[in-house]
Amino acid sequence: MRRGTQDDGTQAPVPERKAGHEHDAYPEGIALISILAAVAVSFFLVFLDMAIMSTVTPAVTDQFNALIDLGWYASAYQLTSVACTPLTGKIYTFFHIRWSFLVFFLIFEIGSALSGAATSSNMFIVGRAVAGIGSAGLFTGMMTIVANVLPLHKRPAILGAIMGLGQLGIAGGPLIGGAFISNTHATWRWCFYLNLCLFPVITVAFLLNTIPEAEVKPHWRSVLATAVNSLDLVGFVLISGGVLMFLLGLQYGGNQFAWNSSAVIGLIVGGVVSFSVFLAWEYHQGDAAMVPWAMLRSGIIRAAAITGLFNYGVMLVADYYLAICFQSVKDDTPLESGVHMLPTTLGMLLSMVTAGGLTQTTGYYLPMAIIGPCISAVGYGLLSTLSPTTSTARWIGYQILYGVGSVFGNSSPYMAVQNLVPLRQVPQAMPIVLTVQTFGSSVWLIVANVIFNNSLHELLLKNALGLSGAALQALLDSFAKSIDRVMYLGVGLAAGALAFCWGLGWHNILEIKQKEALVAERKAGSVDEGQGAKEKVTKTML
Repeated sequence: MRRGTQDDGTQAPVPERKAGHEHDAYPEGIALISILAAVAVSFFLVFLDMAIMSTVTPAVTDQFNALIDLGWYASAYQLTSVACTPLTGKIYTFFHIRWSFLVFFLIFEIGSALSGAATSSNMFIVGRAVAGIGSAGLFTGMMTIVANVLPLHKRPAILGAIMGLGQLGIAGGPLIGGAFISNTHATWRWCFYLNLCLFPVITVAFLLNTIPEAEVKPHWRSVLATAVNSLDLVGFVLISGGVLMFLLGLQYGGNQFAWNSSAVIGLIVGGVVSFSVFLAWEYHQGDAAMVPWAMLRSGIIRAAAITGLFNYGVMLVADYYLAICFQSVKDDTPLESGVHMLPTTLGMLLSMVTAGGLTQTTGYYLPMAIIGPCISAVGYGLLSTLSPTTSTARWIGYQILYGVGSVFGNSSPYMAVQNLVPLRQVPQAMPIVLTVQTFGSSVWLIVANVIFNNSLHELLLKNALGLSGAALQALLDSFAKSIDRVMYLGVGLAAGALAFCWGLGWHNILEIKQKEALVAERKAGSVDEGQGAKEKVTKTML
């Protein structure tokens, strides 16, 4: 019988966290602050790198005169990130957290350097693909580090603050990108060189401090010697191949090929078949699987993954299309567009402070997961009314609502996994959530693009005839209306997050901490009693 299976041959489900699953080697003082600061900056850089593409892409396209590669500038990053995320869990399980994180950060920086120094469109795409591989490991590493350096009762506020600061990169991407592109002394290349400037600081912060491990790791040579089994490389090939085929099918559909073409259908069907074979293989592997079947049976992990699938789409869709709205409908420059999206940043800041504080005070994370999608749905509903004549006060207020809602409950799925899954299993549980989340972001952006393009094509045929003033106004109205229809997708995504977040459970983090303290006291008491009895026997013998 394989390890982790029950007598009837089925795998035992992942238990929810009970008292006594924490270690006591938490860093404190300057060491803790430097580690958390490095994690927060890493979060910011990864999110910034994703969001800045909406501003940088036109400049890169003009530079290389490669309009045909436009779709690959964003999708290359997403494809490699989604494909590699499942493997990162195994890497953080078998290798030391600190060194694994630094290797992934180096890969991310190499990708940024290649993108910034690109001399051709193909070189830029390769750079984005390499950066995507690095970002996959960074996301898993950042969540694993937070779980290992902070006790349960301190995680909600700190994790909320770190995620909020990181997600400011999404809101600040258009502004920072626009500032570089509009500056006569800089170019779009500095949007990627910025990452390189902070690499030494983050590296030093990790090299000078130790990340506590939940369990003793085997020697790296022994892991590499058995890598096919230890890292489940067969499973990695199956899941990465399936993800690549499926997303390529969606990327090609309606662009290079028609949706009913053999190439698109073959890729999508091939992706589904490969994923099905992957699930069968993982079930066969048991606990040695890259994604243990027992974790897929865990209600907490499933709810966290599906909630993240919708939450991530809520956060990204409006951010991408608000930039398009300001630049195409309002005729903003990239820098002006970034400035006009500052209300979103303000909303995220308000949400970051409020949600983390409420969770820290009450101990409950589920209310934030419920409230966030409700606010987001209202914000998206109001954003769907944007038009060329919408007043400034209105679009500022709409953005603030969207910003608050998009971040308010985003950390709840991660808190559920970190607090209810045993610490040693967090490195494998977290990539499941992150893989589904990143996959969702790729799919939702493609769906949004299909909605926008189809709507724009329909409205242009209907309204924009000739080059008269009325026709030009109809053109602007068509752009605005198409963006409005994309916002309906955001309402649906918020509804999806609201429907599935209930599975995270009504758990109180503070109560879990109190139970662990009681167990620790009992253990200490039993040790003291045993020591006292031993001393008493010794004295009697003397």
